[in-house]
Amino acid sequence: MALNVTFVAIEAVFGVLAGSLALVADAAHNFSDVIGLLLAWGASYLSQRAPSERRTYGWRSTSIMAALLNAVLLLVVTGGIAWAAIQRFSAPTQVVGGTVAWVALAGVGINTATALLFMKGRSSDLNIRGAFLHMAADAAVSAGVVVAGMGILWTSWTWIDPLVTLLITAVILGSAWGLLRESINLALHAVPAGIDPQAVEAYLKGLAGVTAVHDLHIWAMSTTETALTAHLVRAEAHDDDLLIAEAARGLHDRFRIGHTTLQWERDEDACCVGRSCDPVTTSAGDRST
Repeated sequence: MALNVTFVAIEAVFGVLAGSLALVADAAHNFSDVIGLLLAWGASYLSQRAPSERRTYGWRSTSIMAALLNAVLLLVVTGGIAWAAIQRFSAPTQVVGGTVAWVALAGVGINTATALLFMKGRSSDLNIRGAFLHMAADAAVSAGVVVAGMGILWTSWTWIDPLVTLLITAVILGSAWGLLRESINLALHAVPAGIDPQAVEAYLKGLAGVTAVHDLHIWAMSTTETALTAHLVRAEAHDDDLLIAEAARGLHDRFRIGHTTLQWERDEDACCVGRSCDPVTTSAGDRST
């Protein structure tokens, strides 16, 4: 964050002095990354807070909210940058190509170094992945600005600046869209990416004595923790505790599901809650169900 805040200030000043929209756009995107890093940091801290009587899951879901806000922030910044670039085509300004190239080159180094800090955890944590995508996109954006600066320096074609800016927004949009889609899915309690619900159901049906599985729900408690609830039909009423332990270990080791709640039923028709069941009709004065 300290590296990026310092670089944003330098890049914005030189962007204005050099008349480069691409450089100013890169500075704006870098600033959005600072906010993104703040969101990721805050969510990471809050997700470690202990559960309370009112918040029985604690603050784990803040990491999902941070990833969602990061994606929305990227899209908003991208839209503003693209609009400014389109206007620049009709009203070109003089751009100092050499200044643009050197400042952007420094940005490539800073953004690459920052992205590497998040590289290890990006595959297992959507929140960290959001921060990583921010910084990796910035490195690509800065590299594009270097190309723009060199092109303007060699050719004096001012349209290169807004053209590269639009290419930059396309890169940002590509990275932001996937993050937005996945974070919305997690916010809506969809099955996290990488978990096959049919495979999970097949595993539960394969447990000893289990004849049916219903009311199976798999959702993300945070960007790193997944929960599951299910009703298992098992006619025999022995070794239930041992089977629960076996199922919990299997779900954790095979599918990285760490919070499991299983309900046993002896008859498949014993519970209709949450399933499609024939409605129970009542006559006047009859309040039984």
